[in-house]
Amino acid sequence: MGDESTISPKDRFLTVYGRKPVLEALADGGLRVDKVILADTARGPGAAEIQRAAKEAGVPVQRASAHRVKVLAGNGKQDQGVLADVLAPRMRALSAALGDRRPPSRVLLLDGITTPANVGMILRTATAAGLDGVIVPRRGVAALDPLVVKASAGVAFRAPVLRCGSAREAAEMLTEAGYGLYALGASARTTVFDIDLPQRAAFVLGGETAGVGPEVGELVTEWVSIPMPGDVESLNVSAAAAVLSFELVRRAR
Repeated sequence: MGDESTISPKDRFLTVYGRKPVLEALADGGLRVDKVILADTARGPGAAEIQRAAKEAGVPVQRASAHRVKVLAGNGKQDQGVLADVLAPRMRALSAALGDRRPPSRVLLLDGITTPANVGMILRTATAAGLDGVIVPRRGVAALDPLVVKASAGVAFRAPVLRCGSAREAAEMLTEAGYGLYALGASARTTVFDIDLPQRAAFVLGGETAGVGPEVGELVTEWVSIPMPGDVESLNVSAAAAVLSFELVRRAR
């Protein structure tokens, strides 16, 4: 696996931008903010408030050019000249999770989901449902950026995110570790409500347009569907993730 299975320093943090989100992160006693970066053009009461809040929280403030802040935030219109790196304590390498004495029993694997809003909502739903992990590969899936954090309503900070290089790499590691690999597909005869699950199972959620890719598809144990009696072709991937996640909650009860 090489370096793909290790976690890089940037995978330990999630970034938020804008005055209000940064102030909320600094005020949240349950979060650990690593640093605040303030544009050198940021002046006035807003900048002073952020510096004061950071000092109270014991968080260092770095100054950078406005352009640098825009680049780091990845959003030129809404960063307001400030961002913060927040530690994500439950984020770790997939290899580390699989090597645990008690590996996760139920995980989601994201394959080709490129819309940040969908990734954020899936993280929120999976965390609410108490799932053991959401595998977010570094390649082929939306980056864990401030748009994802915003879509998750801040839950992304505490989500059980598992990192690896690609969805194919994750599928190989899961298969090797004895997991059943189940992919959601509209045409599958077996549904999420009547499938028999092994002790360890991973569920693949495919991209918004192409669905589950062939590289992962060839490793799938079984395809499953969400029954839809109404006249609708498919659900948004985050809605499908919600149905699946809470079916797993129902089974666990």
